[in-house]
Amino acid sequence: MVDFELTNLALLALFLAVTAASFITSVTGMAGGVLMFAAMNLCIPVRALVPIHGVVQLFNNAARSIYLRRYLRWPIIWPFTLGALLGVTLTTLFVARLVGEFWPLLIILLLIAYTLFRPARLPPIRVSDGNYFWVGVATGSLGIVAGIIDPILAIFFMRDDLSKEAIVANKSLLQMVVHFSKIPAFLYLGFPFLEHLGLLIILSLAGVLGARIGIHVLYRINANFFMRLMKVALLLAGLRIGYQLLEMSLPL
Repeated sequence: MVDFELTNLALLALFLAVTAASFITSVTGMAGGVLMFAAMNLCIPVRALVPIHGVVQLFNNAARSIYLRRYLRWPIIWPFTLGALLGVTLTTLFVARLVGEFWPLLIILLLIAYTLFRPARLPPIRVSDGNYFWVGVATGSLGIVAGIIDPILAIFFMRDDLSKEAIVANKSLLQMVVHFSKIPAFLYLGFPFLEHLGLLIILSLAGVLGARIGIHVLYRINANFFMRLMKVALLLAGLRIGYQLLEMSLPL
């Protein structure tokens, strides 16, 4: 049982925060999910926060994918979906209890550092469409163990052969796949989604609204400016992961 109450003022603040976070993700390709989680954490207890955040993220990523559906690349999406489902299932059943957060977070941080600061003579991280199956396995697995999806996917979408609209559309749909795969686990663990249906509807609508406004802006910004924003967002995510690792390493 997860009981909590929100005042009308807190609900309004959450609605605005979720709208803003979804807008940011639509314009920069990432970063909004972390901001959304932080804002929701101020009002919602941790036991309810993760499943509620997952559902809201599911809907705002779905909205971005629908608004930008003509840019979707199914040869990427289908292999990733199969890999993500496999990664989530195997990790949940066999790995999650054996592996802590430190090493998965360190792997993600190293990949971010390589993506942002690699020497020009070294190749970028780029995989063929079919090999997004392995990206899905890695994202599904690391998402369960470390709770992070956005920066992992961003690493594989820092590529100049996709338009900014294609990056946001496909990355959003892949995130939606991973968030959707977590819902059965929350149901199995007994989280009462129906008891929080009103809140889920309000915050999901906020996410859809933010996505719609953000897509409107995305169409109008320069592609190079978009890539710079995405790099800044990825750098901030890397700094946050680095801080988490430092906290884990320091003695109490």
